[in-house]
Amino acid sequence: MSFPPSAPPLPDVRRALAVFAHPDDVDFGCAGTVARWVDEGVEVAYLIVTRGDSGGFDETPREQMPARREAEQRAAAAAVGVRRVDFLDGHHDGTLTASLELRRQITAAIRRFRPDRVLTSSPLRRWEHLAGPSHPDHLAVGEATTCAVYPDSRNRFAFPELLDAGLAPWVVREIWYAGGPGPDHVVDVTDQLDRRIAAMRAHHSQTAHLDVPTWVRDRLTTMADNAGLPAGRLAEAFTVLRTE
Repeated sequence: MSFPPSAPPLPDVRRALAVFAHPDDVDFGCAGTVARWVDEGVEVAYLIVTRGDSGGFDETPREQMPARREAEQRAAAAAVGVRRVDFLDGHHDGTLTASLELRRQITAAIRRFRPDRVLTSSPLRRWEHLAGPSHPDHLAVGEATTCAVYPDSRNRFAFPELLDAGLAPWVVREIWYAGGPGPDHVVDVTDQLDRRIAAMRAHHSQTAHLDVPTWVRDRLTTMADNAGLPAGRLAEAFTVLRTE
């Protein structure tokens, strides 16, 4: 199973909401693209489902990790120009499912922020990459976000308690998937390289063991080369689907 070919991105996007499972997910895969959207005048917000309590590579006590990773994500967002970062409560790293409660919470966030575009992780597994993109939390958030985009956020009869809270239905017009099979929409992020690196470095608990500049350049050079961009360019790749 794979995605269909990407649709051309909408030219008039004003707001975009990125929904991911863990602090650092958006920065490992998409920070350059987010920085470019901000440069283009798009207002971007983040919704992070967990505080990454199972992550980290050092001896930080487990009870301190959620607060540390939340602070890291806020610093990473600031590095690419994102000012709004919201976290959901009640979900733990490594245990996510595409539950009705998670769908309800994401639907509420969509109705609250009213984005034209949603960026999230792929709900489709990549069998050649069982690590990283195919983490079960990533798949679960991709599925729950897809359900929140359609039908939940636009259906006034879904989660009627949201209407009582003043959150009217909203139609997301476009969804971007990161980390999925066969991504075919490429974003040139060469000019955003420094901010991409800064965002990843902000996640010190996750990246202190990495040579971040080399890791980023190698990864983004490969994507650009695979897409046929000129030598020396850097890129991130996605699948883009219309949802109207």
